[in-house]
Amino acid sequence: MVRVPDTRFALRRVSETEWVIHDLHFADGDHRRAVCCISTVTDTEVEVLWMRDLPLPLRHASAYDVLHEVERFQEARRATRPIPIPRLPPPAH
Repeated sequence: MVRVPDTRFALRRVSETEWVIHDLHFADGDHRRAVCCISTVTDTEVEVLWMRDLPLPLRHASAYDVLHEVERFQEARRATRPIPIPRLPPPAH
């Protein structure tokens, strides 16, 4: 399993041509832990079966590219600022 300390996602090789990406925020055995399955198509291309509804491509150059794409997507979602809610006085009766 390829894992960098303090990261949310881990790339795990399950066979010579297949990998999975796990979301480490979920425990082993929790179905939400699986983010995607990755299969080798050619020497320079892999195909992704997304287990989550992510707007990411189905094909990438490598399993590591898929992992980086997932991390980038997650970081972009966390980087957005909250939408400010205007403070209005209560209506006068």
